[in-house]
Amino acid sequence: MGHPDKYIAKRYDTPNRLKEFTDTVYRNDGEGTRAEVWAKLKSVQRSLDPPPPELIPLVGEMHGHTRLSDGAPDVDAYFSSIRDLAKLDFAVLTDHDHGGVATQTLWAGTPSKWDLIRQKAVDHRVKGKFSTLLGYERDSYPFYNNLVLYFRDCNAELFRGVRDGELTAAELRELLAREDVIICPHDTYSLTSNADFLALPQELIAPFIEVISRGDAAEYMGNPAGAENACCEGGFWQDALRRGAKMGVIGGSDDHEGMNGRVNEALPYPQKYPGVTGVWATENSPEAIFEALRAKRTYAFMMGSPDGSMGGRMEIDFRINGHYMGETFLRPERRDLHIFYKVKADTPVKRVTLVKNCRNYISLKRDSELILDYKQENPTDHYYLRVELSDGRFGWTSPVWVEDK
Repeated sequence: MGHPDKYIAKRYDTPNRLKEFTDTVYRNDGEGTRAEVWAKLKSVQRSLDPPPPELIPLVGEMHGHTRLSDGAPDVDAYFSSIRDLAKLDFAVLTDHDHGGVATQTLWAGTPSKWDLIRQKAVDHRVKGKFSTLLGYERDSYPFYNNLVLYFRDCNAELFRGVRDGELTAAELRELLAREDVIICPHDTYSLTSNADFLALPQELIAPFIEVISRGDAAEYMGNPAGAENACCEGGFWQDALRRGAKMGVIGGSDDHEGMNGRVNEALPYPQKYPGVTGVWATENSPEAIFEALRAKRTYAFMMGSPDGSMGGRMEIDFRINGHYMGETFLRPERRDLHIFYKVKADTPVKRVTLVKNCRNYISLKRDSELILDYKQENPTDHYYLRVELSDGRFGWTSPVWVEDK
């Protein structure tokens, strides 16, 4: 891999052409068994892998509803089932601000539904084991009909604007500028509640997209995990990325029946699998999870059964030159990117695709690999992973952005 002409001949490479690898193959002096030589070669191949993550993977439900708006469960059942049945690490309750048709809004009454949500979010925390964040779903026509807000502080107030159910450009800018709030639209590609990333000014594009819920996959039009019957150009994640938006991914089931984070066998594929969010955080605490979200150290996936060895989870470690998903960094002088991934799941990996600048760049049937990429294509290139498991479930990472010097 130290060959002086590698940048002329190749765009990408693997560690099996390291000098030590080639020397071992061509200069074997006959000492050692074949198994011992292969063990050395495998050691050379893994020599560029990054160290184990210093962060921990946590999985949570970021989108669900109760009878406070248009869902079936009560608030206590919502949180306890996510913790005890789905066995997730964190949760957010995101009831509609209008409170459901023909019912009170979240802010009406004393105490209000919002007062109850804030209190229950605190009550259901189990230190170090189960965290909660405060959130709700706000109607926000015409920018994002369905916009989920997540708050750093459980004492936060609802965001009321000029007109309930609607959002002005100035109000959206105010939300995007706040460091104590994260916003994430969903159903962005549906005809009735779309967000057109091809029309929106780039500075008004949200920092996240709900890339998967139950059968609603927003990666690109026609993706195999999507079941929506009315899709619109401009509302998909790749539409925003092509505009240059630094948009990460969140997963949430948007469940209304009390099956948050759990497989619903009564539904067909892909709707039976709920979307959930993975974060790489320093610890299981509300503060650490919010910080991980702000940093976009997130991935989203279709949750499986909690009875498996991984509890239905995926663990996706994706780093480039040591930088986690969600990060932006300058390409080094030598131009070599060390792109590493490792996937853990209950079922075998069917395919891992490295997506570069919104196109399938490298596709592998391996659960772990290190790839070297030599070519900068744009002033800012972005890379993310799409993971497909043998049971039909998918996962996606937030991108890593690499800027040219």
